[in-house]
Amino acid sequence: MSEPLDILSRYWGYDSFRPLQAEIIDDVLSGRDTLALMPTGGGKSICFQVPALAREGICIVISPLISLMKDQVFQLQKRGISAEAVYSGMRHADIDRILDNCVLGRVKLLYLSPERLTTDLARERIKRMKVNLLAVDEAHCISQWGYDFRPAYLNIAELREQLPDTPVLALTATATPEVVTDIQNRLQFAAHHVQSKSFRRSNLSYVVLHEEGKWNKLLDILRKVPGSGVIYVRSRRKSAEIATHLSRLGISADAYHAGLTPEERSEKQDAWIAGKTRIMVATNAFGMGIDKPDVRTVIHTELPDSLEAYFQEAGRAGRDGNRAYAVLLYQPADSERLHRQYEVSHPSLEDVRRVYRALGNYFQLAVGAGKGASFDFELAEFSSAYKLNAVPTWNALRILEQEGWISLTEAVFVPPSLHIIVSKEQLYDYQLRNRQSDTLIKTILRTCQGAFLQPVRFPESQIARFLEVSVTEIDLMLNRMAADGILRYFPRKDRPQLIFLEERVDAAHLTWDNERQTFLQTRHLDRIRKAIDYAERPECRNVQLLRYFGEEGAKPCGLCDVCLGRDKKYLSPDEFEHIREELFDQLGTGPSSLDEVMEAFSPKYRKRVLQVLHYLIDEGDILSTGTEIRKNPRR
Repeated sequence: MSEPLDILSRYWGYDSFRPLQAEIIDDVLSGRDTLALMPTGGGKSICFQVPALAREGICIVISPLISLMKDQVFQLQKRGISAEAVYSGMRHADIDRILDNCVLGRVKLLYLSPERLTTDLARERIKRMKVNLLAVDEAHCISQWGYDFRPAYLNIAELREQLPDTPVLALTATATPEVVTDIQNRLQFAAHHVQSKSFRRSNLSYVVLHEEGKWNKLLDILRKVPGSGVIYVRSRRKSAEIATHLSRLGISADAYHAGLTPEERSEKQDAWIAGKTRIMVATNAFGMGIDKPDVRTVIHTELPDSLEAYFQEAGRAGRDGNRAYAVLLYQPADSERLHRQYEVSHPSLEDVRRVYRALGNYFQLAVGAGKGASFDFELAEFSSAYKLNAVPTWNALRILEQEGWISLTEAVFVPPSLHIIVSKEQLYDYQLRNRQSDTLIKTILRTCQGAFLQPVRFPESQIARFLEVSVTEIDLMLNRMAADGILRYFPRKDRPQLIFLEERVDAAHLTWDNERQTFLQTRHLDRIRKAIDYAERPECRNVQLLRYFGEEGAKPCGLCDVCLGRDKKYLSPDEFEHIREELFDQLGTGPSSLDEVMEAFSPKYRKRVLQVLHYLIDEGDILSTGTEIRKNPRR
């Protein structure tokens, strides 16, 4: 077995591990099931990549994010490490070839989307692999207590039964105490074991600004704080609008969202990382897996619906350890918007059945067929075809996914490929009879080695530039050659995928788990309330976040807006604690009326006392009957 530090130095060029990486790697190499809690930018991937190389065999990595899987595979291959990814939307022949190479020991890291675990092909091949580690990335997805539950993650437990002697490393950037426990139970840990790094970011200033004029404040922040930044918005339209306005004002900015092509996303991302673009205005599609250390500001124009999402996105600022700012621009209307969003996020069973029926018709699937079938899917096209409102339709699809009927992925880019299916003599004869295709065929033979043996990648953009023709013209010629029986042509794919996880049933017989849906609704509403409370509560932002993630007793950070007293509507942490203690002392002898409580305080402090009192009632620390208030004896 190779030494972890030698592997780190050889492939990554580092002479030491980041905090907690070495401890996690030691646990994994000793065969211990481990849950690693590491905030965004902590270097989670090293924790399974290094032990995978240290031992004989292959590491299987489960990840829900195709773009992140592909990026990690690309980075590993650049370092000379054999890595592959298998996900929904790929051609069967490519999946078959990759899994064969894994069985033969030619691959060290295999990335799988959780949906692939349910296929007979994957299960049978995994049985024949020498698996040295099972790594579960974004492990919070396995927990219904979490903010991003994915039912397909529940299949991982079945894989453990196939690999009883293989240790599991679960990784996530954010998890509440309930989620931490649930992850370990769901993954059948032999013994509960957590390696965690504090969620405290001593260089990051969390700021919530109650602003009516968000646009003016946004400009003010960007002018006062130099350097790279991200602005998170709720919609594609907003990202384009704000990026355009900033550019007109001389602030280098670009828009990023899920509706862009893979090339566009890559181009924009690369320009931002290189510093050619200063500000990226983005939806939550941006940021996962991006390692840019010098981000000085992350600004949210609206409040996300969970503190997990907010913490991850805000945490992309200041990874270099220098002072950075995570700013939330907040209005009371944001609270109202989140509650409206909650109402439309949970459609009725009949609404879900209506969308499910439309899906079956859209893809022309017969009842009793379709399990495992994968289709290109664009929500806008589907909604338009059946005259459905896009937002309720999306929420119905999300519930179908939660209930295990379908799976939705982000856009999958599968490059074009071709396979010449005639002999060299037949191809030459075809060239003589079709002079218009002669130059293209010669170029293919020079650039696509092995095309007579198997499907090979076809660099269409590169060849189009070389031949000084458009990609569309190349596509037309290849389709014509395919129709003539000369080759098989597989055009590029870059669209989201929808996968049917079960055979189609009659929509009238579609069922869901009422208990689970009620639980998920309750958890969703609780997360919204906690996010609103974070924005409105007059307590150190860092203390609130740390407590949410299970770190009690944290000291005020001294950097956030509350600690610095930037908004006079807020109490300082000391003022809040002082009033809270006074209230508890007063109510310690028994219930009192509100008037009696207020009389105990000087008139000039009563507004602040009411502020604290309302918060304590909302939290359940103080109970109110309408005529009197009393301390909760259980707190």
